[in-house]
Amino acid sequence: MKIPALCTILTFLLIPVFAQQVRNIPGPANFKRLKSESGSFSYWLQHLKLKKDPTVYLYNGQKKRNQQAQYAVIEISIGTKDLQQCADAAIRLYAEWQYSKKQYSNIMFLATDGTPMDYASWRKGYRFTLQEKKLKKVKSRGISEQRIDFEDYLQTVFTYAGTLSLSKQLKRVTSPDDILPGDVFLQGGSPGHAVIVMDLAINTAGERRFLLAQSYMPAQNIHILKNPRSIIPWYSNKFRTELVTPEWVFKAGTLYRWP
Repeated sequence: MKIPALCTILTFLLIPVFAQQVRNIPGPANFKRLKSESGSFSYWLQHLKLKKDPTVYLYNGQKKRNQQAQYAVIEISIGTKDLQQCADAAIRLYAEWQYSKKQYSNIMFLATDGTPMDYASWRKGYRFTLQEKKLKKVKSRGISEQRIDFEDYLQTVFTYAGTLSLSKQLKRVTSPDDILPGDVFLQGGSPGHAVIVMDLAINTAGERRFLLAQSYMPAQNIHILKNPRSIIPWYSNKFRTELVTPEWVFKAGTLYRWP
């Protein structure tokens, strides 16, 4: 094996132990990382902290059976219930970004039955309850502005939203050539799956490479995915008909963006 190739392998093997944030994961050779505007979703994703321990744990504290899919693990809550799964991971990240900016009116997710579950109403004391197989928004509490109330809101969203509802809320991206951080590869339905784009690098020819993150079933740590077709975790937008990830294969035409 040539020395440069060996150095590349060693670099990407060691980085998960020492990288403190997503942006510390080295980019692919001859690619320039996207420079994101401060405060943007891209910037927020790039600055998410990574755990020193690369082990993926389930919501109940047990180790995930498959420990071969992850490249690194993101330092963010998964809760204590089997709720924050694949689509919920994308929801969690988007909601946490908006919450960090105090843009509470932008935090809204569709339930599978089409009901808008908005955090602004939740803060005013409304709750979403199942009545005759349909969610209803009912005023049942006082003002709810604490962090614990936000967590309760997300647990409710995770209960009633999923890949199918997310596919109806997000807007389809026509071509992976336009891919951006925060975009979601999404197959809605049962079964379905979702992975979110965490970072992006571009070369002079216009090719885009990106990092992906997921949760899965049962609910587990959100983690940066390995690329099963490469020694480095970056994926290319030139994947043609299928995007192959460690635990799911996405067909072309399954890329979405937050509205």
